[in-house]
Amino acid sequence: MKILKPALLALWLALPAGAETLNDVLNRMDQASSQFKAVTGNIRQLSHTDVVNEDDVATGTISMKRVKAHDVRMLINLTQPDPKMVSLQEKSLSIYLPKIATVQNYDVGKNRGLLEQFLLLGFGATRAELEAAYEIHWIGEETVNGVKTGHMELTPKSPEVLHRVKKIGLWLSESTGYPAQHKIFMPGNDYWLVTFSNLKLNPNLPDTALKLKLPKGVKQEYPQR
Repeated sequence: MKILKPALLALWLALPAGAETLNDVLNRMDQASSQFKAVTGNIRQLSHTDVVNEDDVATGTISMKRVKAHDVRMLINLTQPDPKMVSLQEKSLSIYLPKIATVQNYDVGKNRGLLEQFLLLGFGATRAELEAAYEIHWIGEETVNGVKTGHMELTPKSPEVLHRVKKIGLWLSESTGYPAQHKIFMPGNDYWLVTFSNLKLNPNLPDTALKLKLPKGVKQEYPQR
């Protein structure tokens, strides 16, 4: 029997027993995807602008529901510091700004898949879809807000996506297989850091709970026109 070299033996002994691997996390994500119907929870969004070294933080709630394959609908209700609501419905993205009583409406059309990659990454996605769209680099186990996660780094394979996003950090919960955090790195070293907490999986979520509830007199804008 060959004796392990001292350096290799030390490395082997240093590895924690039962440590998570990328394969473990992706398999768990696959299992979570097959069970995913809806989710609600809290969201914290940090937007970093590198040129002025400034962070803008918003907090609120998120609700999303998979109506059918490749049709996930969502409502984000940001309450602090400035109220804002974002609704994704089929091919439409609407942003409600209550302080100026205005709704901005966008037709996401063929870009819906790209939008879902950024907003909904890991909720209902399969391992095969992730591997098809990204080069995946395993970072390791990390704790996010008290939740044990597997941290991976995703580099888009599509040149079109890579032009907009350099890479994405994804932290998947070791217990649920759902995201605890996303970090989207933009060109120019700007990034978004989105953290999820208090997630409730597969609640009874009617379609009406995902739509904007607007008061009378709200101005409708269509910036793409």
